[in-house]
Amino acid sequence: MPSIVPEGGTRGWIIPIGGAENKENDRHILERFVNVSGGRDADIVVIPTASRLTETGPRYEKLFRDIGAARVTSMDFDTRRDCHEPGRLERLEAATGIFFTGGNQLRISTLLGGTPVAKLIRLRNASGVTVGGTSAGASILSEHMIAFGDEGSSVISGSVRLAPGLGLTNRFIIDQHFRQRDRLGRLLTALAYNPFAIGIGLDEDTAAFIGPDETVEVEGSGGVTIVDASDVSFSSMDAVNEGQPVCLLGLKLHILVAGATFNLHTRLAQAGSLVVRKE
Repeated sequence: MPSIVPEGGTRGWIIPIGGAENKENDRHILERFVNVSGGRDADIVVIPTASRLTETGPRYEKLFRDIGAARVTSMDFDTRRDCHEPGRLERLEAATGIFFTGGNQLRISTLLGGTPVAKLIRLRNASGVTVGGTSAGASILSEHMIAFGDEGSSVISGSVRLAPGLGLTNRFIIDQHFRQRDRLGRLLTALAYNPFAIGIGLDEDTAAFIGPDETVEVEGSGGVTIVDASDVSFSSMDAVNEGQPVCLLGLKLHILVAGATFNLHTRLAQAGSLVVRKE
């Protein structure tokens, strides 16, 4: 469950990124991550546990240092025992920003889930620390996580498997590489299981900067698909067999681009100050 924000405090930013964020010419997403994590005073811990590539952590260390963060540490977790080490917990306690890289989200949840590290990250975010991630590192941030599922636009019973995520919030379910991998159907199927949540589908090189006021601000070159299932008037999910299509009536869908916003509390979308990119 999400940690309670201390009295008089504000929750930190939650920043899921759809994967393949620009790391070379236009690093606007990563630059803003550093900015909301303290800017020149930012103290960032990179957690590359989702990836099995040894160069992932050092690569993000260099990126964040080049952008201007004051201190950056890559902290991998190979066993659940690592999540109990006092030195690692002390380092996370000092961080102003925590960043999960891409890879396999189930690797994060199986190694970190239910450990002192997971609890501390929830507490730190509730106390104002920025927590973000890209690709698999985006999926893990919410309470309900898409572990895997079929691609395509159809809502099919049994086509998605959900697993517990890190639990920074229970307000949304994230899917990434959204348009590039045709994942509308699996996000809709996940919402058919849990209509309370809001679906957030993130295109590549696109991020949802979710502020303390629960407003989603879009950054990046792609789009963010918002699916609001709160007014669903009918769902056949409980009546169909696995592998059969599901009927859903009353879904509300928004497509947001850079500058547009969506409030997770009021569930209102606004075009905002749209950024028009000219080729």
